[in-house]
Amino acid sequence: MKVKVSTEATEELIEAVAWYELEVPGLGGQLIDTFEQATTRLSKPNPPLIPMVGEASKLGAKRLILQRFPFSLVMIVDNQTITVVAFAHHSRKPGYWHERIAP
Repeated sequence: MKVKVSTEATEELIEAVAWYELEVPGLGGQLIDTFEQATTRLSKPNPPLIPMVGEASKLGAKRLILQRFPFSLVMIVDNQTITVVAFAHHSRKPGYWHERIAP
C-alpha cells in the first residue's frame, strides 16, 4: 500500500524529535528511525492496524502504536492508500486530531 503522511503529522513528528533530542542527544534520531520502521510496516500487506474507539472508529480511523515511544500513528485507510493524519502522543490532548478525519 502507498503511505502518505500529512503535513500536520510531519510537524508533530518534528516537534517530538526536537524535544527528545534536547532531553537525550541521539534519542530524536531513534524516534525518526522508529517512525520510518512503522511507515515501512504500513506499506506491506496486512499492516498491524488497530481500530480506534469511540467517535474516531465511526469515522474509520485506525492506529499503529510505536514501539518504545508513547506515540501512535493515526490514519485513514482508503483503497490502496494509508494516510497518516496524526503523530499522536498517548496521553496529551486526546482526540485533538478528530477534525482531520471528519468527512
